[in-house]
Amino acid sequence: MITAGQMRAARALLGIDQKTLAEMAGISVPTIQRMESSKGNVRGVVDTLAKVVDALDRAGIELIGDQAPSIATGRGVRLKEPEARPARDNGQGEE
Repeated sequence: MITAGQMRAARALLGIDQKTLAEMAGISVPTIQRMESSKGNVRGVVDTLAKVVDALDRAGIELIGDQAPSIATGRGVRLKEPEARPARDNGQGEE
């Protein structure tokens, strides 16, 4: 539904802190902290997750899942897989 990285990025785009997001979603700051410290997808009570997603949506954040197109207009940022970089020649004849 939402990853910890998406939550942190959304707050950064909005220029808000954890306290403000908690107030917007009607949940506690420790809950936001736990959500943002998750690895990968945020785990928690579905109702609480929905409150956060709804609060971010009302504030203008579009959460985009893997392989999903963006349906909104406007500027944004999307995380993608980094391109594979060719190995560098260190100039010492090693391959």
